[in-house]
Amino acid sequence: MTPMSNQFEGKVAVITGGSSGIGRATAVAFAAEGARVAVGARRAAESEETIRLIQAQGGEAIFVPTDVTHADQVQKLMDAAVSRWQRLDVAFNNAGIGGTSFVPTPDYSEQVWDDVIDINLKGIFLAMKYEIPHMLKSGGGAIVNMSSVAGLIGGPIGIAYYASKHGVIGATKAAAMEYAKKGIRVNAVCPAVIRTAMSEEVFNSEQEERALALHPMGRFGTTEEVAEAVVFLCSNKASFITGHALPVDAGLLAR
Repeated sequence: MTPMSNQFEGKVAVITGGSSGIGRATAVAFAAEGARVAVGARRAAESEETIRLIQAQGGEAIFVPTDVTHADQVQKLMDAAVSRWQRLDVAFNNAGIGGTSFVPTPDYSEQVWDDVIDINLKGIFLAMKYEIPHMLKSGGGAIVNMSSVAGLIGGPIGIAYYASKHGVIGATKAAAMEYAKKGIRVNAVCPAVIRTAMSEEVFNSEQEERALALHPMGRFGTTEEVAEAVVFLCSNKASFITGHALPVDAGLLAR
């Protein structure tokens, strides 16, 4: 992506789960629009590649090793961004896992349930917990949380995933109401199937064919298309939007 408007010039963005996929694409997209970017993730080598991509286009970025289930690591990520650039303006809380797919509820592992809820939902809570105080000091900000179309409907992919993504939307709405008059907007993005390594792990060829049939546009999305939606929600063009769960879904929910 090449710079277009530099609409985030002078702003600082934090991305969790920025080592690959949608997180990487969004980190690169924010940098292309002028933001300085702090990437938090567990995978160091992949995260350093995200940093390299940003620097290659002339942007500034840092990587902070972060497991979003650990409060001290999440706090360190936010503090590192502010220590480096003296402010925090936007955040994309993206870190997540899929859990076990197509397993009936009685057979679903309690440990997998705990892991999915910890990363997908608790991780969102911890990110906002430590982002919001910095944003208030910076004069306001915008947060986008990663949900899914699975946060708006049910289905067979796995009970923990649906529960976590519904929870993300609830947490998003709660925080949006708390800070609507304090200059912080909080929204969620809800992609359908996006071509990522995680989505490739979920579906076999038959399941992928069935999933594709649910997308009226006849294709899956790209990471860049979700990144553009996140950038929009964090921009001044979305200044009157908060507490919203935005589907990026090829019309899946319009069926």
